[in-house]
Amino acid sequence: IEAFREGLDIHKITASKVFNVPLSEVTKEQRGNAKAVNFGVIYGMSGFGLADELHISRRDAERYIKDYFDKHQAVKKYMDEQVEAAKQLGFTTTVLGRRRYINEIHSPNRMTRNLGERLAMNSPIQGTAADIIKIAMNKVYTALKKEYPESKLILQVHDELIFDVPEEEVELMKELVTEGMTKAMTLDVPLTVECNIGKNWYEAK
Repeated sequence: IEAFREGLDIHKITASKVFNVPLSEVTKEQRGNAKAVNFGVIYGMSGFGLADELHISRRDAERYIKDYFDKHQAVKKYMDEQVEAAKQLGFTTTVLGRRRYINEIHSPNRMTRNLGERLAMNSPIQGTAADIIKIAMNKVYTALKKEYPESKLILQVHDELIFDVPEEEVELMKELVTEGMTKAMTLDVPLTVECNIGKNWYEAK
């Protein structure tokens, strides 16, 4: 939370903690590995899956995950709580209370049950992200319909919103979109937004 509030590089910080090196000495490779761990953990990735992604041994991958959870015990506790809640209730919830039912978690098949546990870990996080972007879309759409009817919200891709905007409205729309997205929901960490402009999506990225 502190790192996000200060706008620091979360992957670099994770690498520093997991590999026990000063922040200034984190290599590009270490940061890349830590990024894979950061994202892998929220999907319940196994040592086998991480080893395959990073092209390292399974033993090293399992050590990365163990070191991560040793240094981030609250994350491990959260993940375990989500799995236990899904076992008890049969569903997980997002921050806003939207449910995802996970029948797989009670399957007699071990592989299906493991999938259910991964879904229980991941669904509250991905689901909350989906809630946030939908709230942002509604806020922005309502505002632009009223103030900038020539501008159109044309596509949502994960955490991105793509607009078709007349050149004379670009700067105003940048303010409106940034405001709508950063204030979609109040969390313990800030919601930050990058706004890019281009003649097409490729240029804008």
